[in-house]
Amino acid sequence: TASPARRCGDQFRVIQTERLLLRRWRTSDRAPFARLNADPAVTEHLLGPMSPDASDAFVDRIEAHWDQRGLGLWAVEVPAVAPFVGYVGLWPADIVRPGAVEVGWRLVRAHWGHGYATEAARAALRFGFERLGLAEIVSFTVPQNVRSRRVMERIGLTRDPDADFDHPRVDPLEHPELVRHVLYRLDRATWEASAISAHPHTR
Repeated sequence: TASPARRCGDQFRVIQTERLLLRRWRTSDRAPFARLNADPAVTEHLLGPMSPDASDAFVDRIEAHWDQRGLGLWAVEVPAVAPFVGYVGLWPADIVRPGAVEVGWRLVRAHWGHGYATEAARAALRFGFERLGLAEIVSFTVPQNVRSRRVMERIGLTRDPDADFDHPRVDPLEHPELVRHVLYRLDRATWEASAISAHPHTR
């Protein structure tokens, strides 16, 4: 069986939505991404701000992941508005279960509140279910991250309280408030039903 990278090809790794361009990363994205990752408001529910070197290393991992696995995090551009506003995409979630894939996002604070995360995440779901043939996509965050939880709900994911978990990579002594995570799920059949009802003439 062909790998996702070979099956999908680069033509499926650039996605145009109504307002956004989801694309591979450019060298020019690194500086604004480092600023994003250094913003305490952006990293409030993460493990704190990243150093510029750590931010660059993250970009390297993202690009390597695209090449090796055929899925990953897109750099998000708003044409005629901003060349880079953050990332949205799919990423392995083995801490949930082996082979699980999550949808996630991280946007520049100045571009919050415009629905960009929701719009791009819906495109990522379509890519995951239609192009990659995933059976399920999950997402998770700390309970207090209300903003991200609302995005999860808007794109159709449903909370699974029985699957809430303590994040194994969070030190409970250093970050006790970030240990517990809530899990949201969406399976392909549910997504297909909602996609058909929302866009009856596009399938």
